[in-house]
Order: sequence, then C-alpha cells, then structure tokens
Amino acid sequence: MIRSVITKLKIYKEYHSYPFHAGFTLIELMIVVAIIGVLAAIAVPSFRSYIETTRYTVVISDMNTLDKEITGFNILYGRYPDDLGEVGFGSLQDPWGNQYQYLNMATIKGNGKKRKDRSLVPVNSDFDLYSMGPDGDSKAPFTAKASRDDIVRANNGAFIGKVSDY
Repeated sequence: MIRSVITKLKIYKEYHSYPFHAGFTLIELMIVVAIIGVLAAIAVPSFRSYIETTRYTVVISDMNTLDKEITGFNILYGRYPDDLGEVGFGSLQDPWGNQYQYLNMATIKGNGKKRKDRSLVPVNSDFDLYSMGPDGDSKAPFTAKASRDDIVRANNGAFIGKVSDY
C-alpha cells in the first residue's frame, strides 16, 4: 500500500512539475489573434483592389465585343442599330448592375447627349458606347465628376478604357 501511495505521489509530482502542460496561455492566444488581424489588414485591401481591376477588365472585354457586334451590324445592314437590343445585347449589364449605354450618332441632332472630351469635342463620330462605372452616374462631358469613373469607347473605337485614363 505504501508503494502505491509513493508511486501516486511520484506521478502527481511529475505531472504538476511542468507549468505549461495544460495548453496555450491567454497571452499566446492573444498574440496569434493579433498576427491574424495584421495579416487580414494587409490582405483585404489588396483583394478589393484585385476585384475592382477585374471588374474594369470585364467591362472593357464586354465593350470590345459590343463594338465588334455593332460594327458588324453596320456592315451587314448599312446602318448602326438604334439600340443594343438590335444586336442581341439589350439586357447586358456591367459588373455593377448598370445597363451599357449606347448612342447612335445618326439619330442625334446637335452635340447635347454626345460624350465629349476636355475640349468639349465629341469623342466619336459613329456611335457612343460606355458603362457608367461603379457610381452608376454619368454626364456627357468627360470633365464632369460623375464621368471620371466611366468606361468609354472613344476615337471611334481606338480607345476603350476609363475616362480618367483618356
């Protein structure tokens, strides 16, 4: 019996002689949480920037497709379509949920609705095609604040990109 008590005391002493046998301390857990927070603070802005760049890339790709379809329609029928529905893209939306905007220059009188550059000169002579960008708002002149984030077709298709890059 004495041997079993001595054995139990030895086991108890060995078990309780190690101070970190029970797991992680609160300090260790707080350090891990802080490291995860720092990594998240670095990663989230980069991820958001990547998503926004991808959205602009999708819009430029869509607009290249629309440009080719509208030009093909003109070659086939000898006129530009009245709206995007005539080329089968009437319900196409940009990544921000806005309809793509199309304006046939042959049906417009004056320069009022035509997209204009910094000198207020129309940027296209055949048709305007653009996305209103993330804010969903747009004005005809590129100098307007609402137009700075728009993605446009300019110079009769030679440029497709953000107004701020034009």
